[in-house]
Amino acid sequence: MGAAHPVILFDGVCNLCTSSVQFIIRRDKKSLFQFASLQSAYGGQQLRDLNLPSREFNSLILVSDKVYQKSSAALEITRHLSGAWPVLYIFKLVPRFFRDWIYDGVSKNRYRLFGKKEECMIPAPELKSRFIE
Repeated sequence: MGAAHPVILFDGVCNLCTSSVQFIIRRDKKSLFQFASLQSAYGGQQLRDLNLPSREFNSLILVSDKVYQKSSAALEITRHLSGAWPVLYIFKLVPRFFRDWIYDGVSKNRYRLFGKKEECMIPAPELKSRFIE
């Protein structure tokens, strides 16, 4: 932890997740975040290092000064985006059990609602340096 660039671990075959990564990239004007799919060797190693289930693909994970999961990860990410997105951090005042209950509801239905790819997202060449393989 404490990496130079916080790393966002995401489900690389989930359409909602990969769309979220693209959303973050467009609003991460300082190129603060790096990305890795949970299905990658790096993602798998991070799950093991963090003592998380090896198939924990139901959560967005932010590894920075500490580890954030689910709604906490999403809210921490919004703090660093351009535009009005940091305002969403106010939802940190909502109890985590409630935020995560909503997060889990979307997460459990994300493939049905948003679809799934056969293979992990492949970043555009100009973004490749922001992805850890």
